[in-house]
Amino acid sequence: MSLTDKAIAQIRELIRSGALPPGSKLPPEQELAAQLGLSRNLAREAVKALAVARVLEVRRGDGTYVTSLQPSLLLEGLGGAVELLQGDSAAVQDLFEVRRLLEPAATALAAARISAEQLAEVERHLEAMREARDDVELLNAHDAAFHHAVIAATGNETLLTLLEGISGRTLRARTWRGLVDAQSSDRTIAEHEAIFRALSLRDASLSQAAALMHVSNTALWLSEHLQAGEALPWA
Repeated sequence: MSLTDKAIAQIRELIRSGALPPGSKLPPEQELAAQLGLSRNLAREAVKALAVARVLEVRRGDGTYVTSLQPSLLLEGLGGAVELLQGDSAAVQDLFEVRRLLEPAATALAAARISAEQLAEVERHLEAMREARDDVELLNAHDAAFHHAVIAATGNETLLTLLEGISGRTLRARTWRGLVDAQSSDRTIAEHEAIFRALSLRDASLSQAAALMHVSNTALWLSEHLQAGEALPWA
């Protein structure tokens, strides 16, 4: 580990141990450096790195604070990291594999927890998809909103953030599918209708199966096109 990495680890340990709980203010730079046995430069670099990671928040004229440390905040950089893979077709397929593992299980969990109000929200997005079947971009936007509403119904913020982090890339693939496959709109809507019906029944196994079929069909379509030698259109 570099000296900066060690300094970062020391501050993270203060947070992990509860010595610096969420929302607390860090000591002034000179005091923090002395407390950790660091130079002021090392303490400053460590604080900057943790601010980028959204662990700390530097408020000009007020000091440095520990953030809320909520998953949505700490993991929000995932989407940006995923975007860096945008020219790698193998990485895109890996992302679909991750989605294939997580989303069906999350949909099953949603079936067990979804409220009547949340189910009504999912249905609204489904109806919007039906109305937008001839508009690829709009259809995919409502597609993404449908899945967001389903996963949000789990009440698991970490799971929601993880799946949202990879959805930007998979959304592009779904848009591509709609542009080159004239029949994909009808199939996509039918697959979402199956997910909604299973959720309506509060049937976790059926919900998981419907979500697995949906994600698998999209992943298979993408894999077949890439194996045929087609390049990613956004690369």
